[in-house]
Amino acid sequence: MFTATGSDWAQRVEALDLRTSLLLDGGWVHGSAAPLTPVSPRDGRALPEVAAASASDVDAAVRSARTAFESGVWSQRAPRDRGQALIAFAQKIHDTAEELALLISLEMGKPIREALQTELRAVVNCFRWYGEAADKVLDELPVTTPSSLALVTREPVGVVAAVVPWNFPLTMTAWKLAPALAVGNSVILKPAENSTYSALRLAELAIEAGIPAGVLNVTPGRGMRPDGRSASTGMSTS
Repeated sequence: MFTATGSDWAQRVEALDLRTSLLLDGGWVHGSAAPLTPVSPRDGRALPEVAAASASDVDAAVRSARTAFESGVWSQRAPRDRGQALIAFAQKIHDTAEELALLISLEMGKPIREALQTELRAVVNCFRWYGEAADKVLDELPVTTPSSLALVTREPVGVVAAVVPWNFPLTMTAWKLAPALAVGNSVILKPAENSTYSALRLAELAIEAGIPAGVLNVTPGRGMRPDGRSASTGMSTS
């Protein structure tokens, strides 16, 4: 997958079309919280502002995810069909790997070669694995007695919140998204506040691969400590 030279990457940085909005119910919307102001650790440059989700935005994401789940558009889709969508998603990630690697390098400073050859390879393999497994992880018939029948069934839980860190932003995202989506859940993804561009682009690819609107929502925002203070500023939000 690695084809570009150093000068190529520098030119591509200037040509990037960064996604900076929330993804809610299949559409891009501006968050109602104060926007995030990322800085690239590669060279200290200020990067374009990213919309941040407020509590009301998160509530809207939960409603969207719940509506999508209860509609059955994904949760009741045949496992094989969900698997095929995840495999198509993996292929889109593979085809867009250089762009995604560049976003990772820009937003959190990882060397481009490591982002492409280590992280993106793991992301593609993760979605492919769960796509292939979607219709092969079956229910069970426990051994009981000749006169009784017992079944173990696996069902989606509903709406899943996935909070991921910045250091392996898309690998960690894949570890959470792929199994949750494979079994029919809807997911709200909250990326780390300094690695949002790659998460939003990944979600765009999910839509292109056929993941229905509302099944995956992305709500960038500031991380919070247990005491209610912003993890980045130490300021209380109460």
